[in-house]
Amino acid sequence: MRELLPQLMSNLESGRPVAVCRLVETRGSTPQKAGAAMLVFADGSQAGTLGGGCVEAEVKRRSLAIISGGNAEIATFQLDDDYGWDDGLICGGRMQVIIDPLSEPSARDYYRRLHELASSGRGCTEAIVFDGETSALMASACYLFDADGELLVQVRAGEDSEAPIAIRENLRPLVERPKPLAAHGVAYLPLLERCRLVIVGGGHVGQAVGHLAADLDFDVWVVDDRAEYVTEERFPHAERRISGTIGDVLPGLEITPSTYCLIVTRGHNHDEEALYHLVNRGARYVGMIGSKRKIKLIFDDLRAEGIAAETLREVYAPVGLDIGSQTVMEIAVSILAELVAHRNLGIAGHHTRERLIAHGL
Repeated sequence: MRELLPQLMSNLESGRPVAVCRLVETRGSTPQKAGAAMLVFADGSQAGTLGGGCVEAEVKRRSLAIISGGNAEIATFQLDDDYGWDDGLICGGRMQVIIDPLSEPSARDYYRRLHELASSGRGCTEAIVFDGETSALMASACYLFDADGELLVQVRAGEDSEAPIAIRENLRPLVERPKPLAAHGVAYLPLLERCRLVIVGGGHVGQAVGHLAADLDFDVWVVDDRAEYVTEERFPHAERRISGTIGDVLPGLEITPSTYCLIVTRGHNHDEEALYHLVNRGARYVGMIGSKRKIKLIFDDLRAEGIAAETLREVYAPVGLDIGSQTVMEIAVSILAELVAHRNLGIAGHHTRERLIAHGL
C-alpha cells in the first residue's frame, strides 16, 4: 500500500473519484497475500494489483459501480472454476477484499493520515473488519494505530472514540515486526517503520549494498571522505549523501535505535575509526566487513582505547551470511540477507559471540 499512497493523495487533492481495494484476508493458495492493494479510477484504469485474473477484473467492475458515491463493501472470492488465474490454473484458496470508494470524509481523512505516517517512515497498524458476524463489529470498519498502539483515526466504527477490546486483543507491537494477521473477522495490516542504513564507505561494495538496500525498504545514508564517491550518480536512491572525513562526520551523525550501520571503507584505519565512532551509539546493528585477522587487530586496538569487550561482542564482523560470495554483488547480497534477517527476525545468520570465539576474543 505504501507505494500507492502518493498517487491516491494526488487524486484526493484533485477531487477525482478513486476506489481503494485492499486484500485483507486469504486462505489456501492465492496469487497475492493480505496487504496487496489496488487503486481503481473512474476511467477504468488502475494502479497496483491484487494478482490479476478474474478476481481483479471483478473487483474492478464492482469498484466502478460504487466509485461515485456508493458504500464500502467486502467482496469474498473462492478461487474455483469461476475465479482462476490468468493462465487458467485454479488456486483453490479464498480472498476477501474491501472495496472503498472513499465516499465518507472520514475515509479520506483516514488515508491522508496513513500517508503522513508512511511518508515519514513511521510505523503503524491498520485493523480492518472483514467479517461483521464473527467480530460483532461493523464490517468494513477501519482503525489506524500508531507505532505505540494509540488509535489515531477510525472509519465506519460508530461513535466510540476508543478501539473495542475485540480489536485491541490481537494488536501486536511493531517492534516485533509482525506480519499481516487475520483473527476473529479482523485483518491486521502492519506498515513497518523504515530503518535507516548508514553505509560508511562509498566504494564498490557500499554502492552495490546501497542499490539493493533501497529496494528492500531501507532509508540509505552514505558517508565517504571522497566527494566523488557519494554522488547522486553512484547512489541515486540514497536519502543522504555525506562527504567528509570520518572523524568530522560520524560523531555528529544522528544514530537512532532503528539505525543500521555498515562499515565498508577502503582500508583498515578507516574501518577502525568508523567503528570507534559508531560502536557505542545505540544503533540497532553495527557490522563491519573484513578478514578475521583484520577484525581481531581492530578489536584489539579498540579495547586498548577503552571500548569494552562486551560492546565489541555486539558487532557483526565479518558482516554478511556465508553464501560463498566471490563477486561484489554476491557480497552485497550476503550483507543485505543478514540485515533483512536481523530487521525482520531480530537475528542474523551467525551469532557475533561465535564469531569472536573464532577470532580468539
